[in-house]
Amino acid sequence: MSHAAGDPRLIGAQQAPRKPWRLSWSDPRTRNVVWQVVVIGAVGAVLWYLIGNTNRNLAARHIATGFGFLGRTAGIPIGEQPIPYNSATDTFAKALLEGILNTLKVAVVGIILATIWGTLIGIGRTSRNWLVARLTAIYVETLRDIPVLLQLLFWYTLLQGLPAPRQAMRLGSIFLSNRGIKIPVLVWSGAYSWAVLGGVLGIGLTVVWARWAKRRRDETGSAPPVWPVALGLIIGLPVLIWALLGAPHVVDAPALHGFNFVGGATITPEYAALLLGLSIYTAAYIAEIVRSGIQSVPHGQWEAAGALGLRRGTVLRMVVLPQALRVIIPPMTSQYLNLTKNSSLAVAIGYQDIVSIANTTLNQTGQAIEGIAIIMAVYLVISLSISLFMNWYNARMALVER
Repeated sequence: MSHAAGDPRLIGAQQAPRKPWRLSWSDPRTRNVVWQVVVIGAVGAVLWYLIGNTNRNLAARHIATGFGFLGRTAGIPIGEQPIPYNSATDTFAKALLEGILNTLKVAVVGIILATIWGTLIGIGRTSRNWLVARLTAIYVETLRDIPVLLQLLFWYTLLQGLPAPRQAMRLGSIFLSNRGIKIPVLVWSGAYSWAVLGGVLGIGLTVVWARWAKRRRDETGSAPPVWPVALGLIIGLPVLIWALLGAPHVVDAPALHGFNFVGGATITPEYAALLLGLSIYTAAYIAEIVRSGIQSVPHGQWEAAGALGLRRGTVLRMVVLPQALRVIIPPMTSQYLNLTKNSSLAVAIGYQDIVSIANTTLNQTGQAIEGIAIIMAVYLVISLSISLFMNWYNARMALVER
């Protein structure tokens, strides 16, 4: 084999000499370069015409251009404030940042809830229990056939129909009224900040420990336990830090005073309706993705694991789902992107996301092109970030060929 590889008679067959590049239309490389230059030039000419025409029309109508308006005082009242905001003094840039954070608050929490609920519904669709399988099938077929906007309006109307604060429904320290959902919160202190840092450190140490355990398993065939160490580092370390710093535990519980509540935190009806509607709607599609992923695993895997005496739940968790993830992850990315983009429907129920605040901004400043460009840029960055993360995770879960 080595003699054949070194045979000089095979060199010409293994690597043909490259032809010189000729400036002739018959040369494919010349044609490729010419057509690329033509296409790029045509696109550039169209963009130059559109930009120039837009600038001339705006100048003729004395409409200002540019992003200088971002530094002006906004004067936009915002109910949902992830960070402190004063409409009398803060700028349009700060108002738009509030809108971006509100969009992320819906997208991130919605993706987590939709993934958990959709996975449970998808597993239920493959259940041997006739009732569970039929109920989950009805859920999927019903929710997917109702427009998401109607679902958002339904949940918003339902939450607005709750009683007034004086007649609020009470679940322990939680109050449900038409002003929103009031929940108790911890009064933040320095001990909690150090505990969070300890949790981050614990996650990093867990990753290091897991890699070392995997390397030890590959070398010796036996691996040290990972989950007990992970629980100790991620949960035990922050709790230990919190305890050493005095274990402060002050709860700010809501209480009714007059016609409204004081204290605690508020989940507004707009945010709750948007989160519920998007999560429940997207979960119906995720459920079908999970079901198809589970059914893509050969039935012999179930039988082989069952022959070892494993329970059905253990087989699903330890054998089937890890293999199904390779089928589930790619279409799941599309559903995450759909949920994020569908959050722009928040304007229909009064939730102030980036679309709502940007629309108010362009109405006040008259700079519609810049406002639309900001909205497009925000959704582009969020969507690309989700896609990059999911592609990275998909590559981690893919089978490695040897």
